[in-house]
This record gives sequence, structure tokens and C-alpha cells, in this order.
Amino acid sequence: MEKTAAQKLILGIQHVLAMFGATVLVPALTGLNTSITLFCAGLGTLLFHWITKRKVPVFLGSSFAFIGGICTILGDSRMGDGDYLEKLASVKGALIVAGLVYAVFAALIKLAGYEKVNKLLPPIVTGPIIIVIGLRLSGSAINSAFYWNGEFSMKAVLVTLAVLATVICISVFAKGIYNLMPILFAIIVGYLVCIPMGFIDMTPMREAHALSFLDRNIMDQVLCMPVFKADAILAIAPIALVTLIEHVGDITTNSAVVGKNFMIDPGIHRTILGDGIATAAAGLLGGPANTTYGENTGVLAVTKNYDPAVIRIAAVFAIVLGLFGKIGGIITSIPGPVTGGISIVLYGMISSVGVRILINSRLNFGNSRNLMIAALIFVLGIGCDSIPVTGTVTISGLALAAVVGMVLAAILPAGTDDVIQE
Repeated sequence: MEKTAAQKLILGIQHVLAMFGATVLVPALTGLNTSITLFCAGLGTLLFHWITKRKVPVFLGSSFAFIGGICTILGDSRMGDGDYLEKLASVKGALIVAGLVYAVFAALIKLAGYEKVNKLLPPIVTGPIIIVIGLRLSGSAINSAFYWNGEFSMKAVLVTLAVLATVICISVFAKGIYNLMPILFAIIVGYLVCIPMGFIDMTPMREAHALSFLDRNIMDQVLCMPVFKADAILAIAPIALVTLIEHVGDITTNSAVVGKNFMIDPGIHRTILGDGIATAAAGLLGGPANTTYGENTGVLAVTKNYDPAVIRIAAVFAIVLGLFGKIGGIITSIPGPVTGGISIVLYGMISSVGVRILINSRLNFGNSRNLMIAALIFVLGIGCDSIPVTGTVTISGLALAAVVGMVLAAILPAGTDDVIQE
């Protein structure tokens, strides 16, 4: 049933709330500007949708994979320091090159054909990878949900339980439009529960500029011209080779949730190109690299509303948050136990989609080949945080697991008992 404009607006706000915490964490860790980051996330998402023919319900937020590379170039330099703009210019140039790496691979995939990519990622690889994607995120959800100021807190646990109870009740028992808004209701309930517990800090709202881009420091960062230095490019651009693999996993997950094969239509080459153009645009403006967000795929799974237009509404909201600092300050005041409780559900939904892929594919786990591939993907993907490749480049456990899974699926002979027969 077609949603009204008001309903789409509310659904869009849910997606903004889901992506906000992770998106603003990246600039907090690297020293980049939060307002620019939010603006770039919204702009990058709109560019992605334009390139993918407005068919893929994906939101692009800040990529965690590039944090190490960016920190290597910026060091301890922060906005207002004498050398900050010079270092930022190098980061900008390197992120633009990283975006071009995506574009080159998109062209190669277009020339080689989707079938080659599909053979590399059979269900025995994609199912466990999707499960790993959700489980790798679960630790951060638990830390936010049960801890306050670095210490375990029963108050935080109570807030999290209130949030989880609201999500479950709305998802299972609510009817009509209310059934589509479990995230929004849960955040409102969690926020209200946090007030008497002293978890609400309105300092970010009070200190934020009313119009972010009237701030001279912010405009200096936006207008700073990119510089293409070899050391910065070598520290940042190669990371794109790793995030490309993660991108394929994210699009596979999104396809499974929605029930459409976006690898074919509009094509994985278009989604990769969209991700690359979004990253290059963020680099040009001074934001971190963008990437497809599992948090928002989790929202799709919970609400069962897959309209890409809703994601574009969320993108516009993100741009507004970047422009109007006070609004972003209010959302920043949402306490960790609230966002943590939401994340527990969203990340769990992602892993559940991976389980569904394995079940629907009727894979036989009495078969040694399937067991070995899945076992190595699980342990490498969850157990390995990051593996150093060079002094400045690391490969994530997820990317390592994906590579190992693809190699094993290609070289281990398939048997007639790989799939459970009717």
C-alpha cells in the first residue's frame, strides 16, 4: 500500500536516527567536522541513488575502515591548529583517489559481467558473511546499551530493556502505520526514561552553531583545495580495495532483505560506482569516506518498508542536520543506552538475514565442504579485528573472511550433496 507523504517523512526520520550515532562517531575519532560529515552523508546518499537509478534502498554514512588512514595523516592536528588545513588538503586528495579506485573496479565489473561476481559469492559465502556483518557490530551495541561512562550501569540496562520492549511490542502487536515506526517509538520511550536518570546532556545543542556553514572554520575546511600527496594516497586509497569487498556483502544483504537482486538490477557496477562517487564528493568537501550502512538495512528488515524514496528523505534530513547545528545537537543528546538498545535489534536482524539465506538455499551442513567454508568465515570474520598489511594499511576481519570464503568456494570441489535434495 502506498504511503502518504507524512508516513514517508516519519519513516525517513527513523533512518536518520539509526545512522546518526555511527556517522558522527567517525569525525569525533578522526578530527573531521561533524556538520560537514552529515552534509556529505546526505549528499553522498542522493548521488548513490541517482547513479543506481533510484532503485536501491541504501543509506551511505561515514566509513570506519578509513579511520586509521585518516588519523595517520591528520595525527593530533585538529580544527584551528596551524597545520590542520594543510593536512586536511592531503586527506581530501587521498579520499578522491579512493573514490576513483571504486570507479575503476566498477568499470572492470561492467566489462567482465555480473556472472563472474556471482560465481565468486555463492550462498555458502554470502550467508555466513552477512551473519558476520551483524555479529561484528554486536559488541558496540552491547557497550552502548549496558555501559555508561565506561562502567556497567543497571540504569543503562533498564533503559535498554525499555527500548527493546517497545521495539518488540510495536513490531509484533501494533497495526497499520504504527507497525512501521518501532524505532521512532523506542527512541522516544528510551529518551523519556533517561530524563529522570540524568542521562540527558544538552550541551551539544547549546554549543552548536545555528547555521553550521556560517562558521568561518567550517567554511575554511570546505573551501580548502585537495592536494594529491603520495604518502597520504598510499595511506588511505588502498583501503578502498578492502571496502569494495564489504560493499558487495552489504549490497547482498540489502538484496536479501528487500527480496530483489540489486547485483543484477541496477547492477553491482552501479552500486560500487555510486559508493565511489559519494566518497570522492565527501573527500572534496572535507568529510570522511562514505559507505553503505548496515544500520539502515536493519531498519528495512524491522519496518518491512523498502521504498528507496524514504531513504532519500533521510538523506535530505541528514543535509539539514549538517546545515542546522542545533537540530543535530538535539539528536546528539540521545543517550548511548537508547541507541545501543536499538542497535541490538538492528544488528541482530542483519545476522538473521544471513541465516535466512542459508535456509532458503537448502545448504547441507552435513557436507564437509560447506562446514569448512562457513567455519573459517565465522572465526576469521568475528575473531579478527584488523590485520596489518603495511605500516598504514590494514585489512578488516570481514574482508579477510570474505576473501578466504571466496577462495575456498572456488577451489574446493562441489558435490551432489552440497544442497539438501527434495
